[in-house]
Amino acid sequence: MTQSFKPSTIAIGDLVAHPANVRTNSPETYASENIANLKASIAVLGLLQPLLVQKIDGKFGVLAGGRRHAALIELVADKTAKGFTNRTKIDCRLVPDDCDVTTALSLAENITQAPMNAIDEFEAFARMMEVDGQTPETIAKTFGTTVAAVKGRLRYGLIHPDIRAAARAKSITLDTMKAFADHPSQEVQREVFDALTKEDSYLQAYTVRNALKSRGVQVSDDIGAFVRKDYEARGGAIAADLLDEHSVLEDSSLVETILLEKLAAAAQEARAEIGFAWADAVIQYDYAAMADYGRVYPGPVEPDEKGSRRVDEITAELEKLEHEMENEELEDEAYNELYESVDALEAEARDLQEAYSTEDLARSGVIASWSHGKISLHVGMVRPEDMAERSGKGTGAPSDKGAADGDEITYPATLTEDLKTERAMALGAAMVMHPEATLDLTLFKLVTDVLTSGMGVTQAIKVDARQEYRAHAKMDEIDGTSLEQVAEAHDALDLSWADDAKSPADQFALFRALDAGEKAKLVAYATAATTQSCLKRDRQRDSLMHDFEVEIMPDIRAHWTPNAALFNRFKKAWLLKILGEELGLAQEAVTLASSTKKQVVEFCDKLFAEPFATLTEAQRAAVAAWCPPMMQTAGVEPVDASEAETPEDETEVAKAA
Repeated sequence: MTQSFKPSTIAIGDLVAHPANVRTNSPETYASENIANLKASIAVLGLLQPLLVQKIDGKFGVLAGGRRHAALIELVADKTAKGFTNRTKIDCRLVPDDCDVTTALSLAENITQAPMNAIDEFEAFARMMEVDGQTPETIAKTFGTTVAAVKGRLRYGLIHPDIRAAARAKSITLDTMKAFADHPSQEVQREVFDALTKEDSYLQAYTVRNALKSRGVQVSDDIGAFVRKDYEARGGAIAADLLDEHSVLEDSSLVETILLEKLAAAAQEARAEIGFAWADAVIQYDYAAMADYGRVYPGPVEPDEKGSRRVDEITAELEKLEHEMENEELEDEAYNELYESVDALEAEARDLQEAYSTEDLARSGVIASWSHGKISLHVGMVRPEDMAERSGKGTGAPSDKGAADGDEITYPATLTEDLKTERAMALGAAMVMHPEATLDLTLFKLVTDVLTSGMGVTQAIKVDARQEYRAHAKMDEIDGTSLEQVAEAHDALDLSWADDAKSPADQFALFRALDAGEKAKLVAYATAATTQSCLKRDRQRDSLMHDFEVEIMPDIRAHWTPNAALFNRFKKAWLLKILGEELGLAQEAVTLASSTKKQVVEFCDKLFAEPFATLTEAQRAAVAAWCPPMMQTAGVEPVDASEAETPEDETEVAKAA
């Protein structure tokens, strides 16, 4: 049948859009940004596929190939493009006048629009480089794309042929095939492929990636980037990838040796600076293995005259910075800079007012480990054989828990106001999830406000047909659970009656016809939007809302989760106190005492986002229930993990704070 479509060469200027082209009414299809790649390809390679045309009023209408036609028109208009004018003739196939247009279009779709298999595309790019001698740069120019995009496709096209064949035969998935590109060596790819297919007939991408990790370290990994310079200086073998970040340091043993040397050097530097007796290094700090170790802490000392003056200066600077941080209009970048300045000043003040005892220095040391992409120092560690009797003598610990009273958790006014907003949002989410109870509350308030004298039964909600405005210093950063719950409730509302084209009377008639349950949902949603900023209720002052909240929101954590936005506004000492005393994570609090506040915040954020598998049941329950005390509805007993997880030396957590 294709022989009936006579080959012909036609000038670009004689081509017009055919009214039967299915894309004629979609001008966005031919927009410059949507045909840029095609234009670039035609400019370099020419028109690889003839257009399907039909004669119309002395011109030739393009039945199939409208995007190629649009690209040709742009090339004619582009004065920098060579060899393209209205007189330039291009290859076409001429559809007879008596041919059924629908049949022609269908045929053209099957002939010219068959999609290219993904593996075919990867391999085509690879052949252009290996056989034709093209570079990623020239290929990118040909197809009007970026060099990085070309290199990405090339990586998959250069995977071992046997693995590509397995993907083509569908014995492994395309994603599994792509996973082998994590190592540039085809030899390594094939070895891993053979080993895994012997063990399991069904491969998964993550299994492949895990297996390849044992065959080297990518230079883009935090450890790879950290040791690469020394690794190359020692002649370590590197499997080079088209994308440098995917190149692999093949000698894992050498990588580990260099990393341990760097950790040991950092530990020795800290030992010399502070005066510890020993230093050690481990790649990964094993909390279980370190459970038998003790720890000493610096005790309070009186700074000299110069130190005292500096402490006074730091105190004044901290007050100024904390005041600046309360500015609600502060940009995130500026806030983070202030945050880091506060952290540094607090550390400097501690160094001036704290010191280890001579006895403690003589038996303690520092361990360096790799954590979160950088070196982490665990200072003041005491080996089991060097631990003194637990009498409190020579531990650097305070004699009683009251020593940490200066770090009692308090809530600044600005933070309290924002917590009120977050609690109101959680309460609103609880309301929309309990429509019948909220409907009763709304009707009760409306009736009692009118029929009873004096003050209304509660000021907690504004049922006056106006949505309550909620202010918050960091609205974009707070936990979004309540917002998602309210949005889900909104999507479930029956709003068929709320047609702006209809009169209020017609809308009301439709509203009255709704099912009672649907009306309850609508009223609950509207009432939820009126809840004012609030903390937990005092039953004596507002028994109505207290009991109502106990009913619909017995646990605020069902609608709100603490996150970094909250923890960033706590002092480091408060976070350690919460971890050790309220969540029962005493060992973690002790370990984090030597970390920066930023690291403590990151730990807390991850802990609350997904409680760790290593937690005990008591710790897990404490994490699941914790919130600032003014957030949880009174009458619900808080979970206390401290009794179940009390350390032998109770003063450790207080001192860590």
